[in-house]
Order: sequence, then structure tokens, then C-alpha cells
Amino acid sequence: MAVFPGDFGVRAIAERDNNVVHWSEFERGGHFPAMEVPDLLVGDVRAFFRGLR
Repeated sequence: MAVFPGDFGVRAIAERDNNVVHWSEFERGGHFPAMEVPDLLVGDVRAFFRGLR
């Protein structure tokens, strides 16, 4: 799960009902990270899949 500024209280909800295996928090970005900070989002997606090898 990638958490960007403004996503408050997400972790408690995510962990309550799901098995969270990847967690990242970013200091910049927002509700539309693919448009606002694509470099951060792509890096995080790559890090997640790198861990599955």
C-alpha cells in the first residue's frame, strides 16, 4: 500500500481487513499520484514486485 499526504488513518483500516505485505509512505504527492508524482509511484510498484521474485 502506498500512502500519500492526506490519507489519514488508512493503516488501521487496511490492516484490519487485509494482509498488508508492502507499506510505503510518501511526503509528497496526493490523491492522484500517477499524475502528480509518477516517479514515486513507479518506484514503489517496482519495489513491491521485486520482493516477489
